Amino acid sequence: MRGVGNDPNRFADELFAGLPDRYDLLVEVLTFGQNRRWRREMVDRLADRLPASGPRPPLLVDVASGTAGVALQLAGRLGAEVVGVDLSLPMLRRGQRNLQARSVGRPHRVRLVAGRAEQLPLPDASVDGITFTYLLRYVADVPSTLAELTRVLRPGAPMASLDFLAPPEPGWRAAWWGYTRLVLPAAGWLAGGPAWRRVGTFLGPSIEDHYRRHPVDDLVQAWRAAGMEEVGARQMSLGGGLVMWGRRAGG
Repeated sequence: MRGVGNDPNRFADELFAGLPDRYDLLVEVLTFGQNRRWRREMVDRLADRLPASGPRPPLLVDVASGTAGVALQLAGRLGAEVVGVDLSLPMLRRGQRNLQARSVGRPHRVRLVAGRAEQLPLPDASVDGITFTYLLRYVADVPSTLAELTRVLRPGAPMASLDFLAPPEPGWRAAWWGYTRLVLPAAGWLAGGPAWRRVGTFLGPSIEDHYRRHPVDDLVQAWRAAGMEEVGARQMSLGGGLVMWGRRAGG
């Protein structure tokens, strides 16, 4: 991946280090509000596949949890206990402040921990569902990362993900290319300074490179090879986003 080098984890940690304080607002602005819609679709796909609630709330894991936006949504909508995992300590600190702001006068069900998607701090077959967002472009080995995510799922438990996508239709692809190469770096600079300009400059090439190496059909097969079944994918917003889902085999 262009700019990532041989250590994607370190690159991601450095890339996100200057973003936390304005991350939630700027992501919505720079995606024209689509990030919120895409997250909702991902959570819907997970919720539709969760087993019937038993005597305890479901235990869910949100990987690449960042500022805890998805984790809070999972806890609020599904009444779940949520573990949010991220390798960026600044993002986790921002997430912890978000949790504290949202939990005034009521307990929250989200716990944030530092960790890597490639080596989750969780036992085998221990969780009822997983979400992950904007993750696979920042790992060195996509198949092994998917296998690790699947490892901690109970048999039959669902997983859902969200990432950017490059629109396949030529007209929208050209508009997307112009936005990501010209508008996004300038808008990032104006809205968030040098750290956001770096993200804006990196984002378009990283998306194209990722899907050049891992087309959507190949990702579906990688999910299946990791032990997932009933794998589906939906393009969002004319192909600007991609939501995927499935459940661990054996349930």
